[in-house]
Amino acid sequence: MQKSLDRKLARILADPSCRDFILADAKDADMAFGLAAPGRSPEHHPGEARFRTLADYRQLMREIVAQGLVDIMLMSASSNEVLTLEERLFDSNHVTPAVRANDTTDIWLAAGSGHYAQQPSQPFRTATIDHMQCGKVECSPDERRLGADLGLYSVTFNNDVDLDRHTLDAYKAFRLEAEAKGFRHFLEVFDPNVSAHAPADLPRFINDNIVRTLAGVTARGRPVFLKIVYHGPAAMEALAGYDRSLVVGILGGSAGTTFDAFHMLWEAKKYGARVALYGRKINNAEHQLTFIQYLRAVADDELVPEEAVKAYHGALQKLGIRPQRPLADDLRHTETASSYSGTTLGRNRKSAASASPAARGAVGGQAAATPDFSTMTQAEKVQWNLDRWKRIVG
Repeated sequence: MQKSLDRKLARILADPSCRDFILADAKDADMAFGLAAPGRSPEHHPGEARFRTLADYRQLMREIVAQGLVDIMLMSASSNEVLTLEERLFDSNHVTPAVRANDTTDIWLAAGSGHYAQQPSQPFRTATIDHMQCGKVECSPDERRLGADLGLYSVTFNNDVDLDRHTLDAYKAFRLEAEAKGFRHFLEVFDPNVSAHAPADLPRFINDNIVRTLAGVTARGRPVFLKIVYHGPAAMEALAGYDRSLVVGILGGSAGTTFDAFHMLWEAKKYGARVALYGRKINNAEHQLTFIQYLRAVADDELVPEEAVKAYHGALQKLGIRPQRPLADDLRHTETASSYSGTTLGRNRKSAASASPAARGAVGGQAAATPDFSTMTQAEKVQWNLDRWKRIVG
């Protein structure tokens, strides 16, 4: 079956003014959070860190793919092996399977450590292209289409020559291997995760690094689209308008309110984005299938964000599901974290230079300093970790 991703990409590239929009569910968080990746269990109680199982997580993937409203299902290589290679879930469906192709150190978020995310990001790949394509160390030519042919590759620029050169060397090696093996990728560009060399104008720094990096890459090696932090209308319009052959997409970041999720997509599309990849925003919804239904309606210009939030609450009421927030609270805009670690460099829509001194001091680190665990009681350690997970998972 022809994939909706391929149809939409072709139309967007042929006519950048077309209204097609690509929606992805990012369920690759097991490569970042570990046990907390599937999200909170419906059976959890207040103050209890109880999460869904991996089996629950994969069952949600099956249901969302069967629903057919997303264009891409992003997974870990191990989930791809089960759902794509073994179950053949995507064979008769228009949804494209995709795999997180690398796991840079800024998404190493084991509970209780608190230190990986505070250190400059370094490139690393657990998964190999062959394992994503056919599930083993080396694929024959006819086996390469058995699994996923699309992966997410992530880079983090920290405004440090040695660090960023190492990051780009690793990306170059991946691109060359991917081109040789017929593997497509989309490029995720995170904001700097440390503050030592925080750029004065963060949105321009990110845009310029994307353009500069891809200027040396010919068509066969270029990403099929981008996944970046949404830094507001001006930055999005500048990047989307610069090169019409480059399809720009946004990442979701932490959960926030339902209005946050719908409005970010709506506004980003207004200023040139044509893709949204939402992970925690979907995974932390009261009812994921219904949330995606109204997210799709916003993406397809059928509803504006406020209408979609109200309709979503009405649907929850019919399902007998109590919303996490009253409607009035869920219609509010809040500032959400853009990084996996639950932190944001300044604010998404402002440069670091215009952020408050307190915000600049928190750049790339935890929202609060990591405590001295040696002076804490066991109960205090448990509470600190519970609070940390609330910040990260939303």
